[in-house]
Amino acid sequence: MVMIRNRKIFYVFAFLTVLPLSIYAFIISSTSHIPEFKEVLQSYRKSDAVLKDRHGEIIHELRVDYKARRLDWTGLDDISQYLIKAIIHSEDKRFYSHNGVDILAFLRASLQNLIWDKKIGASTITMQLASMINGDLKPVKGRRSISKKLKQIITAWEIEKRWSKKQILEAYLNLVYFRGELQGVAAASRGLFQKKPDSLNLEESLVIASLIRSPNAGIGEIIKRAKALNLTMAGGIPDERVEDIVRQSLSAPYRIMPAVAMAAHVARYLLRDEDREVRCTLDRHIQGFVTGVLKEYVSRLKNQNVIDGAAIVVDNRTGNILAYVGNTGSDSSYVYVDGIQAKRQAGSTLKPFLYAHAFDRQLITPASELVDSPLDVTTDRGTYRPENYDRDYKGPVTARIALASSLNIPAVKVLMLLGHDEFVDKLNELGFSDLKDGEYYGYSLALGTVDVSLYELVNAYRTMANEGVYSSLNILQEGKNGEKKRVFSKEASFIISDILSDRDARSLTFGLENHLSTRFWSAVKTGTSKDMRDNWCIGFTDRYTVGVWVGNFSGESMWNVSGVSGAAPVWHEIVRYLHRDTPSIRRPKPQGIVVSKVFTGNRHNGGMEFFIKGTEPSMVGREDRTDTIKPMIIYPVKDMIIALDPDIPSQYQKVFFECSGGAKDIKWVLNNSVIGEGRVIKWSPEEGQHRLKIVDKDNVTLHEVDFRVGLSM
Repeated sequence: MVMIRNRKIFYVFAFLTVLPLSIYAFIISSTSHIPEFKEVLQSYRKSDAVLKDRHGEIIHELRVDYKARRLDWTGLDDISQYLIKAIIHSEDKRFYSHNGVDILAFLRASLQNLIWDKKIGASTITMQLASMINGDLKPVKGRRSISKKLKQIITAWEIEKRWSKKQILEAYLNLVYFRGELQGVAAASRGLFQKKPDSLNLEESLVIASLIRSPNAGIGEIIKRAKALNLTMAGGIPDERVEDIVRQSLSAPYRIMPAVAMAAHVARYLLRDEDREVRCTLDRHIQGFVTGVLKEYVSRLKNQNVIDGAAIVVDNRTGNILAYVGNTGSDSSYVYVDGIQAKRQAGSTLKPFLYAHAFDRQLITPASELVDSPLDVTTDRGTYRPENYDRDYKGPVTARIALASSLNIPAVKVLMLLGHDEFVDKLNELGFSDLKDGEYYGYSLALGTVDVSLYELVNAYRTMANEGVYSSLNILQEGKNGEKKRVFSKEASFIISDILSDRDARSLTFGLENHLSTRFWSAVKTGTSKDMRDNWCIGFTDRYTVGVWVGNFSGESMWNVSGVSGAAPVWHEIVRYLHRDTPSIRRPKPQGIVVSKVFTGNRHNGGMEFFIKGTEPSMVGREDRTDTIKPMIIYPVKDMIIALDPDIPSQYQKVFFECSGGAKDIKWVLNNSVIGEGRVIKWSPEEGQHRLKIVDKDNVTLHEVDFRVGLSM
């Protein structure tokens, strides 16, 4: 009997022993994998992606994850001791003495829930952490089933076995939610107090610790909790101060500014949730300098109604973008508008490409004379009358001076020689997009009425800097230029570069002392659009191409701002910074360039000039000629309609016929009758259809056009 009784006791004891162990083993087997601290740390991702520059330095942070607001993981040693003590006191007073479950707190909460039907939480910091790293343990509609609670307890025990108390507390403080979407102490500290977690004082720590139990509770409830916590901790902070700090921190929406914000537009283009770290071609130091100098000079123009600006720096050889400043940041009228990609009227910045194409077509040379005089061009939409910026006329000038000094009427005459459709085709080759046909723009195309972006302009000028070879720009460090293509000859590109670097040639309009002149070699062009809405300065050295735009994103006109006074000072400061330690040297003359002495009738009398081989003047008894290019009629153009004004007596109405070239023996033949000699003659218009020719001394026709004269309506 004794043996039987002992055997029964043994079985009961064994059952009572094995049953809990079996339940424990079952729960453990059904519990998800419990990660090590290192795994949690490595899997943590802040809600920001980072953009790094070409040297690997962070240049911009941008939020890409909108599920929660997380910042960098913060080590326990970098968290204020005030905050650590406040959170432990609020959430788990015996954190350092239990093994994951506070039995005393658990029993007390259970009795209170049963006897007084009052919900009291007893989850330790470790138990809360268990729910954070295992989503299956989270409550559903604010409640956990008994099995979930058991799994949470056992998971907490397992965490305590594998992790140190320091690791548990550190992970908890980085994963817990404090307010709304603010997750982790770094986000809470920065979002509510604009501080790093190690700088929080006691009163700020009381507020943050009071948020954990119910992150989205009303301000009144948080004040109540913070006061109670202050009392139990013997913090000694006056209640009024506690209430003030709660209201100050929670009354307004939180705002977390990025720790580094130097390239907002590039970051928005490149950073995505799946691409948390991207390395680009920008140079942090160049980007910072360009940003600063652009903001400084645009602010100086505020009284002239200039609010916005943009600037870009490109490496000529690689096409890598070294600086990309889309606007003046917080000073801009529209902070999200990218002034580098925005389309604006080009102004005179397209003229170098017009002249380069004319040089390549051998229609003109740098020494060709172009008469800068009043010009009326009749079109289907009426009479087009171009004017120079200063509303003055310079008379006969060389193409070099006309381009360098940015004279408008000679540029229109060059476009007449080329044709606007042909020039639009060339602009397309240079990467300008969304262009309409030439007829849409008419001859105002020569003066930049087409809409272009700073991005496109800079790469077009870079094409000139690269001897006429076009390739695309790069913003990604591992990016490629794409296929290269020749747009201009080496010779035409060299001549244009030389003209744009010619201080004397540009002095006719800009004077000798201005922001376009540098101590090293550089080629530069300015442009101002109609009604002074846009102001450009684009130029290059042997290594860099730099473009600057200033104006107003609204399209409002500036007040008395020219290319030299607006964008040029910014351009000058940037290129001076880029070449502060290295010189810029003009590239060698291509083999296809010939240097020849010329004699011109303009203010720059005599000198040596560059010519594409085969277009240079003959030096044998022809020193008075400016070039040997076949003369062409510049005005009138083919199929032009010249309108007579019925209100003006016919004897006072005159038309000037003009041709390119410098030969003295050119004769004008109208309807088979010789009417004059020389490059420019005056004619009294007669109604009807006419054919106009220029012939040489042997009466060989050099060029002819048909045009019509009629009464204006």
